[in-house]
Amino acid sequence: MELKEKLVSSFLAFEEEYTGANDDLHKIRNQAIKDFETMGFPSRKEEDYKYTSLKSILKEDYSLFPKKENAIEYKDIKKYLIHEIDTYDLVFIDGIYSSHLSSTTHDKIDVCLMSSALNKDLYKPVIDNYFNKLAPKNGLNSLNTAFTKEGAFIHINKNTLADKPIQIINFSTGNESSLLVQPRNLIVVDENSHCQIIERHQSLTDQPVLTNSVTEIFADKRAIIDYYKIQNDKLSASLIDNTYIEQKSESFCSVHTFSLGGKLTRNNLNFYQRGERIDSTMKGITIIEGKQHVDHNTLVHHIEPNCESHQDYKGIFDERSVGVFNGKVVVEKEAQKTNAYQSNNNVLLNDKATINSKPQLEIFADDVKCSHGCTIGQLNEEALFYLQSRGIPRKEASGLLMYAFANNVLESVKIPEIKKRINKLIAHKLGVELGFNL
Repeated sequence: MELKEKLVSSFLAFEEEYTGANDDLHKIRNQAIKDFETMGFPSRKEEDYKYTSLKSILKEDYSLFPKKENAIEYKDIKKYLIHEIDTYDLVFIDGIYSSHLSSTTHDKIDVCLMSSALNKDLYKPVIDNYFNKLAPKNGLNSLNTAFTKEGAFIHINKNTLADKPIQIINFSTGNESSLLVQPRNLIVVDENSHCQIIERHQSLTDQPVLTNSVTEIFADKRAIIDYYKIQNDKLSASLIDNTYIEQKSESFCSVHTFSLGGKLTRNNLNFYQRGERIDSTMKGITIIEGKQHVDHNTLVHHIEPNCESHQDYKGIFDERSVGVFNGKVVVEKEAQKTNAYQSNNNVLLNDKATINSKPQLEIFADDVKCSHGCTIGQLNEEALFYLQSRGIPRKEASGLLMYAFANNVLESVKIPEIKKRINKLIAHKLGVELGFNL
């Protein structure tokens, strides 16, 4: 049985298990499974998936409903957490919430479970206003919505500064021979509030796992959100990450994506600016090798005037790896005085490595400053020769040049412990000792 047929036929059993869910959610789920049945999984016939085929990851006979939470201790996962600082933690094991590994709060900051928010009257106003209101209708989003059960629910109340960062960590244990997990996250940051969020998907074994994640983020007036995605999974793990962000006037939202591992990674990241004096920042570093595949598909939709957006994605590709950058900036007629910048720079370390880059601008306003650019090249031989002439071996010289190439993306990271962690991961990926304290 193909995966699509298996999912559709399993939906009834899923719905029967969650009969306690509210009627509105039942309607949303039932419509979503109908939409998925109609649209299915995206194929390379679609322009947005022209360079990314999902066929290889859809062949597995995935388990859809994990039997139980596997016994995982803190020592098993500590190295994957940003444990050097105090954080709120939402930890999920094979898609199931782990209470003994998590730390939540319910004061002015609500850090809790999507399953609770969907089924408790206390959270109904937020769910009614925000859940499933931003993710566009397509096959993958509809599939996630149909099977929405668990994930992170974060609500930062008005005039509140989150006292510590929030980590959302999804682990897969290999308890199933292969597993499909579909986390659903909803993050609402009210007016004049600020939070920092760290997200990671991590396999603990080499069993195949496919994650289809959907995250909806709402930033109200003058809200500030710093979001960090660490993607450094095993070669048996694939991730389709769908993140959609709506911003109101004078809000600031930044997303940093570090794609360093995994078999296939597809990042769909959309910003919608609904107000004036909004700032949206999207930055990313990709370093892959072998037959790894990373695809960044971004959209910034400038709807109203006097806003800015900044995109800066760097990629380093070795062996037979494949990278894709498909970035679109849309400036509506009303969005005068827009400043939009987009940059995608790539280094190919091997003749068999591939990068497909397609920066796009669609501008309907006449008083704007917009730019986009793409570069694809190899390491500068003159710079390599210079470093070697100073006694630095070629391997270390290459590593230093690649580190310098990617490092400016890290300058805007606001949590020092994350910057230190990513520095170490980059050094490890480059296979060199950079020669200074990270």
